[in-house]
Amino acid sequence: MSSSVVPRTAALAALVAAALAAGLLAGSAASADPATGSAAGSGSDSAAADPAAAVRIHDIQGATRISPLVGKPVAEVPGIVTGVRAYGSSRGFWFQDPQADENPATSEGIFVFTGQGSTPTVKTGDEVRVSGTVAEFVPGGASSGNQSLTQISRPTVTVVSSGHEPPAPVTVSARSVPDAYAPAGDPAAGGSVNALTLRPHAYALDYYESLEGSNVRVGTSRIVGATDPFSELWVTVKPFENRSARGGALYNSYASQNTGRLQIQSLIPIAERPFPKADVGDVLTGGAEGPLDFNQFGGYTLTARTLGTVTSRELERESTRPQRRGELAVATYNVENLDPSDPQEKFDALGRAVVGNLASPDILALEEIQDDSGPKNDGTVDSDATVRKFTEAIVAAGGPAYDWRSISPENNKDGGQPGGNIRQVFLYNPERVSFTDRPGGDAVTATGVAREHGRAALTLSPGRVDPANSAWESSRKPLAGEFVFRGRPVIVIANHFASKGGDEALTSHRQPPNRSSEVQRLAQARSVNTFVKEILRTDRRADVLVVGDVNDFEFSATTEALTDGGALYPAVKSLPKKDRYSYVYQGNSQVLDQILTSPSIRDFSYDSVHINAEFAEQNSDHDPQVLRFRP
Repeated sequence: MSSSVVPRTAALAALVAAALAAGLLAGSAASADPATGSAAGSGSDSAAADPAAAVRIHDIQGATRISPLVGKPVAEVPGIVTGVRAYGSSRGFWFQDPQADENPATSEGIFVFTGQGSTPTVKTGDEVRVSGTVAEFVPGGASSGNQSLTQISRPTVTVVSSGHEPPAPVTVSARSVPDAYAPAGDPAAGGSVNALTLRPHAYALDYYESLEGSNVRVGTSRIVGATDPFSELWVTVKPFENRSARGGALYNSYASQNTGRLQIQSLIPIAERPFPKADVGDVLTGGAEGPLDFNQFGGYTLTARTLGTVTSRELERESTRPQRRGELAVATYNVENLDPSDPQEKFDALGRAVVGNLASPDILALEEIQDDSGPKNDGTVDSDATVRKFTEAIVAAGGPAYDWRSISPENNKDGGQPGGNIRQVFLYNPERVSFTDRPGGDAVTATGVAREHGRAALTLSPGRVDPANSAWESSRKPLAGEFVFRGRPVIVIANHFASKGGDEALTSHRQPPNRSSEVQRLAQARSVNTFVKEILRTDRRADVLVVGDVNDFEFSATTEALTDGGALYPAVKSLPKKDRYSYVYQGNSQVLDQILTSPSIRDFSYDSVHINAEFAEQNSDHDPQVLRFRP
């Protein structure tokens, strides 16, 4: 950064700090009026010094992410209403100045926050004059790391006339969105980009910020994130950007952020028009038009005043092939907080998936099996009823009568939904594979490695790996089990690493964002890697599989730590790049679930079986993984 930029950066950083202290950079979406507190901001702007002076929306928005008028009163700001949000905790409306300035960095639109329970009385097309206080609202609170939304709060609104056409939308397209995602944050401001002058022709985040609050449109676009329970979906305006084999947008490096992704919501009441149901690869025909918002759960979001229709591409759920004679099939599946109170339909669907889509694997490691009382926080830790209901559904679907092994956690010590006591569970088909029981395993006792008949063996099976290590605090401890297939021992370690909760969003005001959760997963990966190395020191020929929801990417430091010293290989890397994903988040198809192999397992067949993550109707938010090999 040049020295000429530093004084301005420091001044604006001080402005942000002052606004935070005064309550002008507000907290979560459930907060009251975000302008609460005394006024703060720079006093150098003549319009700010004189609230009666002529202030336009672009003066309020300014050329950085923080308004130069934050904390200041503004009066009689003119514009045309482009959209009204009459629901939720952030009610209000957007309006836009039809008389744009010549600076591409300054948005001509802005949100007017009318209150949590105050329904706006204006209509789209009203010409209005708005007076109020300029504020910066941070969805999720300042600690979230999210960027802020510039808005006018405590408004007084005068409708001058009605029936106007909204200002012509800016078309967001492959041509208009830069390929570079974001500028590097200023080290002097803790890595924040807030004070940097926007460069909308250079960076995608700057481009979107320069349109914050403005009327925008996307044309017919491919859907890269399925409709979720909150009536949202994701499209891409860049059809060829990191396209997956099935129509998604691959997230395959920290430098590949898929700049064409944009979240779509609707301002049309559900009673008037239900939000369309879409799967990945479908097409939003006719696109969408409306104000560009910024929210906690997706960043820049087109809040559609007009919305096209979904053209289905009839995406099918995949099925893996059955294991061949002499092949051992091992799978991992996160079944998303499964407990006996879930509808029978979910158990039946999961059972059908195990039989029909996963071809009844010999060993199935499950994640997120809850205790028998589910999220009820009553001290229950056993999960026999949950697993029994699942295995019965598999039999009903025509599958094998699986047996199972697991270890119940200490109450509320393994994270997840409070009271749910999620854990990993091994299912195995006793007609194909046997389990070597070595008693004594419990929630707090670590299994070790012994040498038996010249081969590595677990001292406890099932047993937990390194449970006293601080890496596993408030997190699921690995479950190790020893199996025998056709006379050959196989050790499987089932994992569910710490979640990404607490990480800053890709749209964070810090660039690159802070991935704070990675610290714990790194420690967890090193713990598992150390245990695998102990097995291999005992028997370098040992067949070891590390499976589960690793909650991290195949290119991450977590995966690097797991594979340290050549102890393990991430089998997902054997797939073509366009098929490497098990989860879709904010329109990014990415790897979270993995199976890693020890060096003795050289020849294998691997499949990421896409049956959930790309679909609006899901039985889990994860796709299962299957690996077949000959021990």
